[in-house]
Amino acid sequence: MASQPEIWAYSEKPILLGELLGGARVLAEKLSGRVIAVIVGPHTIAEDAIKMGAEKVYWLGDIETRLVEDYVPTLAELLKEYKPAILLIGNTKRGKAIAGRVAARLGASAMIDVKDFIPSASGVSTRHMIFGGGAVREEKPQTDTLIATVGLGNFENADTDANRSGEIIAVPFIKPEWKAKLLGRKEKKVTSVNLAAAKRVVCVGRGLSKQEDLVMINELAHLLEAEVGCTRPLAEGLDWLPRERYIGVSGAFIKPDLYLGIGVSGQVQHTVGITDSRVIVGINKDKDAAIFSQADYGIVGDLYAVVPALISALKARK
Repeated sequence: MASQPEIWAYSEKPILLGELLGGARVLAEKLSGRVIAVIVGPHTIAEDAIKMGAEKVYWLGDIETRLVEDYVPTLAELLKEYKPAILLIGNTKRGKAIAGRVAARLGASAMIDVKDFIPSASGVSTRHMIFGGGAVREEKPQTDTLIATVGLGNFENADTDANRSGEIIAVPFIKPEWKAKLLGRKEKKVTSVNLAAAKRVVCVGRGLSKQEDLVMINELAHLLEAEVGCTRPLAEGLDWLPRERYIGVSGAFIKPDLYLGIGVSGQVQHTVGITDSRVIVGINKDKDAAIFSQADYGIVGDLYAVVPALISALKARK
C-alpha cells in the first residue's frame, strides 16, 4: 500500500461518479490520503473527474466495441501494482459483477451494499447490508485493498471546480482471457433524475392499479414540488417507471425532508433506502402495512380517495 493512502473511485455510470468522488474525498480527509479516479468511457469524463477533485485519473479508454466487463483484467492489474487503500465502485448490476471478478483475481472479498466506512488506527471497517437489506454487518477486510460497492445517495456529490488540475494517465488495455461478443448497441432512454438530492419525494408502490393512474401521482408531486420515485416492481417488473426512479436496496438511497409513500407496503428491501428521510408519511388501505411501523405519519385509506383529496386541498391553498 502506498505511504499516503489512496482512495480510488470507479463507476461505469457518470451519474454515480460525482457521488463516489465526493465519498472518496471525505475518506481521503479522514485518512490523510489522495483521491484517484478510474474511468472507462470518453476522455471528457476523465477531465470531469479532475474538476470534481481527483488528483489523478487512470483512464482505461473509451468503450467503443468493448464491454465494461472486458476491462476487469486491466483494473485488477492496476490494483495489484498500486494497492490503493479503498476502491469504491458504483452499486449497479455491472458494478457488482466487476467488484466480484476483480476481488476474485486479487484473492480478496468485495463488500457489497456498503452504507458506512469506519476508519481507525488499524484500518477501515465497513457496515454493509446483507440478506437483501434485512440486516447490517460490520466487517474489516484483511487484504491490502478494500473493495466496496456503494449505492446512489450514500455520499454528497463532489463539487466541481474548472480550475482544478490533475494528471490523466492512459492505461494500456489488457485483453481478457475470454469475453462475450458484442453484437450491437441499443440506446436506452435514461431519465435525468437525482432522487438522492431531492428535498421531497412522492413514492408510488404496487398499490397503484394501472399505469395510467401515474397521472394523478405526477400531479400531486408537481403540487408538492417533489420528485417521483417508486418501488422495485414498478421499475423492474412492470416497467411503468424508469429504473432511475427505483428506491431501495439496489436502487437509490434518499434523504429528503419529506417522503410520501403511496400504496407502498414497506418491505425492508425498499425501506432501507428511505431511513434517512426527515419525515416519512405512508398512505395504505391496509392498517397493518409495514410502512406504518417506520412512518412519522400514516393515513389508512384507499389511495384513490386520499390522493385526489390531497390534490384538491393543495390546489385550494395555491
